[in-house]
Amino acid sequence: MSRILFTISYEISPEKREEYLVLVGDMKDHFINQKQKNYAVFEQHGKKNSFVEMFTCVSMEEYDALEDDQDEKTQALVQRLEEFLDEGKMRYSTLIEVE
Repeated sequence: MSRILFTISYEISPEKREEYLVLVGDMKDHFINQKQKNYAVFEQHGKKNSFVEMFTCVSMEEYDALEDDQDEKTQALVQRLEEFLDEGKMRYSTLIEVE
C-alpha cells in the first residue's frame, strides 16, 4: 500500500518567529500525541522563516480522514497559524508513494 504525504508550505513574518515556534510545539503536541498522526514541521534550508508541515499517511483512507478529523483544537491551531503568515499564503501538496 502506498503512503501519502500531505504538505502545507508557507512563510511567516520574521518578527513573529518566536511566537510561531511556540505554536509549532503546540501543533506537534496536538497532532502527534493527542491525534496520533505522523506529523513533522521543517524549515527550508537557506530560506529562513519558510516552513513545511508534513503529514505522512499509511493509506488513502487515513489521508481522506485528515480533513474530517478536525476538532475544535485543530481549528484553533490553524487560526493561530494564519496570524503568523507572511502575505497569508499557504501551498498544499499531496504526494503518493510509487511502489
